Amino acid sequence: MNDRAPQKLWRWRTVARIRRSLLALLVFGQTAIASYYLLWIMPYHGGTAVEIGLLVLFALLYAWIAVGFWTAVVGFVLRLMGGDKHSLLNRYSSDDLENTPLVKTAIVLPVYHEPVHWTFSGLKAVYHELECNGQIEHFEFFILSDSRNPEIWLEEQAKWHQLCDELGAHGRLFYRRRGVNLNYKSGNVADFLRRWGRRFKYMVVLDADSLMSGRTIVRMVQLMEREPQVGILQTNPSIINGQSLFARLQQFGNRLYSSLFATGIAAVQMGHAAFWGHNAILRVEPFMQHCGLRKLRGFGVFEGPIMSHDFVEAAYIGRAGYEVWLEPGLGESFEESPPTLADELSRDNRWAKGNLQHLWILCFGRRICLAHRMAFLNGIMAYVASPLWLAFLALTTVAAAELTLSPIEYFPAGHEGLFPLWPEWRPEWALTLALSTLALLFVPKFLAIIDAIIHGLAKGFGGPWRLFLSVWVEIVFSVLLAPIRMLAHSRFVIASLLNVSLSWAGQNRTEETGWREALITQAPGLIMGGSWAVFAWWLDVSFFIWSLPVAVPLILAAPTSVLLSRVRVGQAIRRAGLLLIPEELAPLPLLKNAAENRAQPASPWSIGRFEQAVLVPLVHQQQLALARPDRHSRRAVRLNSLVDQCIRTGPAALNKKQISELCQDRVALAELHRRAWIAPTESYWGQAIARL
Repeated sequence: MNDRAPQKLWRWRTVARIRRSLLALLVFGQTAIASYYLLWIMPYHGGTAVEIGLLVLFALLYAWIAVGFWTAVVGFVLRLMGGDKHSLLNRYSSDDLENTPLVKTAIVLPVYHEPVHWTFSGLKAVYHELECNGQIEHFEFFILSDSRNPEIWLEEQAKWHQLCDELGAHGRLFYRRRGVNLNYKSGNVADFLRRWGRRFKYMVVLDADSLMSGRTIVRMVQLMEREPQVGILQTNPSIINGQSLFARLQQFGNRLYSSLFATGIAAVQMGHAAFWGHNAILRVEPFMQHCGLRKLRGFGVFEGPIMSHDFVEAAYIGRAGYEVWLEPGLGESFEESPPTLADELSRDNRWAKGNLQHLWILCFGRRICLAHRMAFLNGIMAYVASPLWLAFLALTTVAAAELTLSPIEYFPAGHEGLFPLWPEWRPEWALTLALSTLALLFVPKFLAIIDAIIHGLAKGFGGPWRLFLSVWVEIVFSVLLAPIRMLAHSRFVIASLLNVSLSWAGQNRTEETGWREALITQAPGLIMGGSWAVFAWWLDVSFFIWSLPVAVPLILAAPTSVLLSRVRVGQAIRRAGLLLIPEELAPLPLLKNAAENRAQPASPWSIGRFEQAVLVPLVHQQQLALARPDRHSRRAVRLNSLVDQCIRTGPAALNKKQISELCQDRVALAELHRRAWIAPTESYWGQAIARL
């Protein structure tokens, strides 16, 4: 550690305490005022059980959105002042960083049933970036596969060989597929570290949809070299390549609003930032030493492997005395959005269970600092806020029904004495409270417009007027999507608490949502929204009008889901100059390169990947080199039987596990190759050879 480190450590911790205290004062002070307003808006001023429940739920939800509001305000003010002077980037001049030598760094790409050509083409673009920067000798690339489908992992291996040949990357670009994929992505990375971690000082983790420029990767390594106390350095990825309307909405909102929110979050968290699991650099030695994830020892969802590992790893490395920083100023870091609402909700289903597991660590984790505990709470609330909102709506309905259908209670439960409790209504206070709540939700969006204009970024969004219109389009669809997400997330939270098992699958990147799928998946929302609206109409016209912002989106959930998934609608919006982002109007060389790589068609074959591994000499030799040479006698008998069956009837008679066994055994694969090439012309293999 350099001589300045203790002083910097003391300074940022002091600044962080001041900022967090100020944020807490603003959030809880504003929440207390809003709760006071609600207390006096309610007819019995908290004198009934229903009103107490409403007050508690309102305070939790209001504080939750107030945190987001004040985080955006902090980000807006800091950007107005030229950035956070306490950030890592602002500690050093460009010359200081440029003169910092690089060290051996691994770039790892965990994959699981991803589109192979698309994913590997993105990695090729990242490799090419570092090569063009003249820094490739400091980096090695590792593709870490957990794929189980032999058609996919055989394609992965073939594409890896192809990339090595194209890039001249033999000895620099590696591929490994685990035989047993324990503990999801974190287990895959842990397997890599056990085998090769000691060779590297740093590790950059990518996702299948990640792209990072060579300049950003190099700058991250240089910052880590300058700051030996930093264990994880996280960038803020921008969403790109949105084609459907849904994806375009996501990437526009991310690109415009994240400048404020990321700057604000980084300024408050400072060296206690969260880790999002990708587009980040990790110091390998302390990560290996302190971030091993034991299985949870609780019950239900709180038992077994940790699914959302990233926040936990940040907390553990922070517990070991290392810092975790988010540095929005790095830039040129990208990822992609799920193309449809259905795909986003499928992903959220997994994330909800993983984030709820953090409740166990939040309560029982030892020596975890308060800031990381708050990060756990923030992630939990991202999903728990939905059932809280649903409960708030339910209690509101109960309160409205009581006021309409039941006689006025002058002596509610808990209120005894000679004097009655007279119900009061304060409509002007209710209006003020509603406007303040709307301000928390929407003011940050318009601050982002002002920020873009001030910093000369509006042109990248199509100009100020198109930017303004785009924000309104995004607001309309945000209002439509909020109740749909609320209902879905509520279901996910309940299912997680009941420990309903989940399947882990690769992300869909191309398919649109059909009407049948949308009607089936959104039917519960349609029934609930329609029933609630009918009941509200029967109960009271004013309550019916109040229910519409939630009921109407639920009723329209199916057509909304279908519309948002349509690529042609997204492209029409783009042609109209709306929902644009700067990377579309002036793409970086990295993005151009990745797009060109992905646009190149994959090599056409008239037979499947397994047939190629058996028949095509070059592919067969590559697979033999990767297969296991040794075999036990008992296993050999079974494999010989599978070879006989495969020759007689073809691979259709075998399941995926059996095909994988054949491909991974050198003797069995060689025997298949020999016998397939001498098979009769009318047999399956004879016809496959003819197709070649």
